[in-house]
Amino acid sequence: MYSRKRRRKLQFLITAGGTREYIDPVRFISNASSGKMGYELARSALLAGHNVMLITAPTNLNAPKGADAVKVESARNMFEAVKDKFGGCDCLIMTAAVSDYTPAKLARHKIKKSPGVIALKLKPTQDILKWAGTHKKQNQVVIGFALEDRNIKVGAERKMRDKNLDMIIANTPAAIGSERCEVWIKKAGQEWRRFADAPKKRVASRLIRMIEQSIRAD
Repeated sequence: MYSRKRRRKLQFLITAGGTREYIDPVRFISNASSGKMGYELARSALLAGHNVMLITAPTNLNAPKGADAVKVESARNMFEAVKDKFGGCDCLIMTAAVSDYTPAKLARHKIKKSPGVIALKLKPTQDILKWAGTHKKQNQVVIGFALEDRNIKVGAERKMRDKNLDMIIANTPAAIGSERCEVWIKKAGQEWRRFADAPKKRVASRLIRMIEQSIRAD
């Protein structure tokens, strides 16, 4: 059980879900993220007595009771929401699967099927984590997730360095849409820790406790 009396109430900013990048008015590029990890982290932070702002791309989940939820669709929408709320948070946790690319041009009307091959030109989206790592205040904590299908720790550490993160949480594609996950966690300047495969609810609870301890230690 959480003890609310001995914990300083923190302001968490948590992103969740998979963004949508529209090609035309009815079609979009997205991914298989369910948003479950982000929602469980939000729920665990609330149970620990903290305040939670949840910025969520489309999911089939209901926002945890007590969370201030902001619904977005695209990577651009999520970036604007994070920018707007970032200054007031103690900790940003980016669990959202933000699209790396978006169509260079949005078709005004539905693209009709044709016998020929069509090419879709893409451009990079805003790197939200890198922006946050660059603009964080002295006492803010910025945490990212890294989904890796090979060389898990190598890729995650590179992401951590490139984006100036305080903590990185790595997992594999097996976590997508699942009720369970296994994660590897690294804080800046420390060794890797592993949380064995467990329900996401339990993993989220352990992560929130670790973040609390990290902030109190600093």
